[in-house]
Amino acid sequence: MALALSAGAVLMPATARGQIYVAEGDSGKIGEYTTSGATVNASLVSGLGSAEGIAVSGSDLFVVNWTESGWIGEYTTSGATVNASLVSGLLYPVGIAVSGSDLFVANSGYGAGGVIGWIGKYTTSGATVSASLISGLNEPYGIAVSGSDLFVTSWPPSGIGGTIGDYTTSGATVTADLVSGLNQPWTVAVSGSDLFVTNAESGTIGEYTTSGATVNADLVSGLNHPYGIAVSGSDLFVANMNGTIGEYTTSGATVNAALVSGLDYYPSGIAVVVPEPASFSLVAIAGVGLLDRRRQRASLRISAS
Repeated sequence: MALALSAGAVLMPATARGQIYVAEGDSGKIGEYTTSGATVNASLVSGLGSAEGIAVSGSDLFVVNWTESGWIGEYTTSGATVNASLVSGLLYPVGIAVSGSDLFVANSGYGAGGVIGWIGKYTTSGATVSASLISGLNEPYGIAVSGSDLFVTSWPPSGIGGTIGDYTTSGATVTADLVSGLNQPWTVAVSGSDLFVTNAESGTIGEYTTSGATVNADLVSGLNHPYGIAVSGSDLFVANMNGTIGEYTTSGATVNAALVSGLDYYPSGIAVVVPEPASFSLVAIAGVGLLDRRRQRASLRISAS
């Protein structure tokens, strides 16, 4: 049915619903939830290895599986398998980030005669660009990309402390210890000129600038071994070892400490997608159009009298 719009009608965009995708570690699955905490599909993708890092690009999910013969699987955001072994031959991969047609993955390096790890670069089609784009890292875990910069969290061999390093997407070192003095930093998220990092051991989220300055080392505290972190607008979503996802503001205020609960032990990777606003709400348009027509008719009646 055609909808006639009167002059001056206000077009109201429909509200877009955000989605949370979380990789649930040893359970080998990916769950999907709304940013309001509702369950969409707790087993959107199942039968994985030890699902760790997760990245979203358009309608594609890229997931790393943490094993000695690790791999990256590609799935759609609807749960369909695109390529379960898009990239193989990795060594205990943990973090993953996507930028354009490139994937960056952190190999934590267990089983390589120590805990020396590296960053590999691949295309989203699975081709190898550089299997050792950045090498000689100490247990790299989280990775985030912003423009031509890669921010990587790593631990020293002792497992005490930790840093965020800054590298280019071409593999050059900008600052290997951009931020130091962390406490088992697991993952890092970037938003504008801010970095948000989870400290698993101390149960905190720290905020720093992309230049390395400290904004608030204890922006959020009292968490239960926070692992994955994602930022969306003014909100932070954090996956905790106790099977919850908490929501906080980028200013550190608690929105909902248990936005999602009942996840399997050790949820690690998390990604949040907020689509562009839908075209227009027909209900809102129709309502405004009818109101304008009623006003026009009332005006005609007054003139006629």
